[in-house]
Amino acid sequence: MAPAESFRVLDDQGRPITLVQAESGLKISGSSRQSTWKECLGSCFQGSKSTCVPYRDILWSSVDANDKLVIDFVARPGTSVVEQRKWRAFDTSEGREPLERLARSIQAIAYGPAQQQKKAMVLVNPSSGPGHAAKLWEKQVKPLFSAARMHFDVVFLKKGGEATELMQHLDYKAYDTVIACSGDGTPHEIFNGLAKRPDAGRALRKLAIAQVPCGSGNAMAINFYGSSKAAVAAIGIIKGVVTPVDLVSITQGEDSNRYVSVLSQAVGIIAESDLATEHLRWMGSKRFEVGLVMRIWKKQCYPCDLAIKVEVADKEEIKRFYADNLDKAQTPEVYDKMYDHEGLPELKYGTVNSAISSDWQQISTDKIGNFYCGNMVYMAPDAGFFPAALPSDGCMDLVTINGDLSTVKGANVLLSIESGNFYNSEHVSYQKISAYRITPRNQHDGYISIDGEKVPFEPFQCEIHQGLGRVLTRRGRYEAAGPKGWEKYAQDAAVAVEAPKGSAHRVAPMESTSSINNGTSVSSDRQQSASKVQAV
Repeated sequence: MAPAESFRVLDDQGRPITLVQAESGLKISGSSRQSTWKECLGSCFQGSKSTCVPYRDILWSSVDANDKLVIDFVARPGTSVVEQRKWRAFDTSEGREPLERLARSIQAIAYGPAQQQKKAMVLVNPSSGPGHAAKLWEKQVKPLFSAARMHFDVVFLKKGGEATELMQHLDYKAYDTVIACSGDGTPHEIFNGLAKRPDAGRALRKLAIAQVPCGSGNAMAINFYGSSKAAVAAIGIIKGVVTPVDLVSITQGEDSNRYVSVLSQAVGIIAESDLATEHLRWMGSKRFEVGLVMRIWKKQCYPCDLAIKVEVADKEEIKRFYADNLDKAQTPEVYDKMYDHEGLPELKYGTVNSAISSDWQQISTDKIGNFYCGNMVYMAPDAGFFPAALPSDGCMDLVTINGDLSTVKGANVLLSIESGNFYNSEHVSYQKISAYRITPRNQHDGYISIDGEKVPFEPFQCEIHQGLGRVLTRRGRYEAAGPKGWEKYAQDAAVAVEAPKGSAHRVAPMESTSSINNGTSVSSDRQQSASKVQAV
């Protein structure tokens, strides 16, 4: 961005102020220590004579009927505190048009590629987590959406499954986004309501789903906006860019009932630590930790038969895959062409009742303690189980851990998640896969968690649909650091995708990138095309 020339205005007491569109934000300077603009800027103010409001914090810029420049923005006096502010300044003698031109320029830079004034359907679930969703919406989120001139309709959910019903009958063409003020259950219902429609393919590709964190896990908000704070996520949504995301088709039961998952599927310790602690919702995310400790101590194992379509099995190759694809993603339009039909895509591998494909790896085990498959990095705050996950790489990330580890080893493995050493642990199996079937054995009943929701304890089969869904993210990628040690492959990836000035590359729609041969990953070439998602 080329710096704009300085612009002179007056504050509401007639004192001169200079505005400059700097690289990092709107620089505001003036001579008076007591000027009301400094009082308004509050914690943004960094010196006696000038300060800079970051473009990311500017929600709206316009000229009102009284020829005042009006800027709605947020101040951040602390790492978890967001305060809404409004600042007004008079033009001096240059007239309204230059001021309007300045306002439009500020607005364009503040939003970048993000759509302004999004049209949203907001679903508030008062029963989520500790039960604070309605208060968070009214006090923290709604004022920010209003300041950003978003258009929104609001529904307060009264029963489980209501979000699914609403999505089945929603005029999806009337909205840009559906926002869940909730935990992880409501986004699951939203995606499945859209998936049940006759025009599911079109609806899933049209509506970008977002989350304001109001529950226990809040995985989507943590991955998309890097925070479990409602106001921070709200700003991420306001400035959010439409990002394709992989969805997973799941079939289960004699009738091969089909539904979709966007977050995770779990059998074993993680599923029980989530679903068997529903009575501890008042504890928030701490309930998961309590459940984990109890089950590690018991050394619980969950016998099962596995059939897996593995794409990349070696951890070092997965790091390379991550480096290759971190900054590459297809535009939504590319996936629109891939999925040009009305309904859900056809199942490539059939259903849970179909014959298993010959190129799947089949394993029968009595020692699985944790079978955990995910599409996103974080499943809860500080719980980055899938550090190599990417939004639309065409793969699920599968973690398996044996349940017969000693209590100390089992505890250390899970404690290593927060330190970033989980991925490289010798006790953690980590694979990129595109499909699987799991059949529990020797148990009459148990827990299977799909996006944190309990489903029948019976065999199920999953397969990935690359880029079928849409979400709003802050930068077109997850807010995560990646698997520890991936950086050493980043330079090779940059050289591999080097292109003439003005062009860039994106990961191509997923083809099989490896096959399993005695546990060895064999990589194949991957096509790459199109241009790079621009960060806000």
